[in-house]
Amino acid sequence: MVRRRAEHNECEIFSLEELSLHQQDIERMEHLDRWCRELRILYLQSNLIPRIENVGRLKKLQYLNLALNNIEVIENLEGCESLQKLDLTVNFVGLLSSVESLQHNVHLTELFLVGNPCAQFQGYRQYVVAALPQLQWLDGTAISRSERIRACQGLEEARRRVWEQEEEYLKRRGTEKEEALREKGDEERKPGFDGRWYTDINTAAPALVENLENQENQENLDEERREQEFWHTPCSFTPESRLEAHRHLEEKKKTKEKEKEKKPKGPSRLITAEGRVLNVNQPKLDFSLTEDEDNNTIVLDLEVYRHMDTSLIDVDVQPTYARVTVKGKIFQMVLPAEVKADSSTAQRSQNTGHLVLTMPRAEGEIKVTKTVSRPPGGSQTGGGGGGGGGGSLPWDSKRRHNAPERLEVDPSKHTAVDFANIVRPQSAGEGPLEASRTARPTAAAHCSFSDGFVDDPDVPPLV
Repeated sequence: MVRRRAEHNECEIFSLEELSLHQQDIERMEHLDRWCRELRILYLQSNLIPRIENVGRLKKLQYLNLALNNIEVIENLEGCESLQKLDLTVNFVGLLSSVESLQHNVHLTELFLVGNPCAQFQGYRQYVVAALPQLQWLDGTAISRSERIRACQGLEEARRRVWEQEEEYLKRRGTEKEEALREKGDEERKPGFDGRWYTDINTAAPALVENLENQENQENLDEERREQEFWHTPCSFTPESRLEAHRHLEEKKKTKEKEKEKKPKGPSRLITAEGRVLNVNQPKLDFSLTEDEDNNTIVLDLEVYRHMDTSLIDVDVQPTYARVTVKGKIFQMVLPAEVKADSSTAQRSQNTGHLVLTMPRAEGEIKVTKTVSRPPGGSQTGGGGGGGGGGSLPWDSKRRHNAPERLEVDPSKHTAVDFANIVRPQSAGEGPLEASRTARPTAAAHCSFSDGFVDDPDVPPLV
């Protein structure tokens, strides 16, 4: 966990100067004085730490934040020679005399104790100001010179009153601990469900099923009732009650995780049994689908996470839909028109991290035309060649109705090369040699021949 929080230092903890471990449910301070000797700032607020320990070797530590924890005594900070600011807001410090242990921290100028039981003591501020002469700020309020002089003059009287109030607090605190132990023992001895079925063994199967359903409903109601009682029952704000609330939330979280494991999610459907493609957005990403009429393309802009590595993205473009897999979660979108999958491109923005798919539309429209082939010699008439009516033969009608279908591309949407006029058509009485000779340019008419030249038609021309 410490190494993960050291990302700004390239995950190196030996040279780490600032560390934030707030809201991590930490119940003990350990290893930091051995791992991070160069620490200057340490955030440990909103945890469950009961004691200040294992920070004595942090000689360079300047700021320590332990707000919202379960600390009851100020101790073990003598070794933090460079400590300048200490925040103990909303803890359970009741021994105000333990603040005198901070006299060794000569550089300490700011201290926060608001929200602790000791802050309610009579003469609290006067005692702290007099006990810590190096202090300049207490609970966010500056200490003036005149206030310090008055506090030092009445220090003995303030110390005596503080000790009396501490004795009363310790008695009250002991009673709270005994009540917490007694409540814990009562919960452990609380009888639970004995596992028996209160039904007759000769009851029919439907009655058993109904009994089980009623029992499950009753258990759910009991669970809701216990949950409401736990959160609505008033209790004193103590380290034990705060720890109990944390344990309750942790147990509830584990129960939900077990229920999820018992009911595994089935594979999500991407295509129905009829072959219809579905729109799916498992990563819950924002997107926009537009049609570029000028370039005859369809553009899909998917707002992928900005700092996510591109290797975690997989793109699959099909003629009718596009599918993008982001960290194992599928985004699938049905396209409004057919596209060319092999000509599509996928690009990632370096500024926003968005994934842009540019998919050109498939040119041309597919039309269905029916062609009927007739027998040679025109239509045949019935009646054995008589000169009568024009009814066609039964087999001709059958061929007309069962004529094969042929797919043709609309010539208005396509520009194709005409291969029919590449070679000049031959005349009826012209042979291949005559055709080649007539197609040959008459270069002899423009050049002079030598004496004795004989034009042999069987000899091919020299190129």
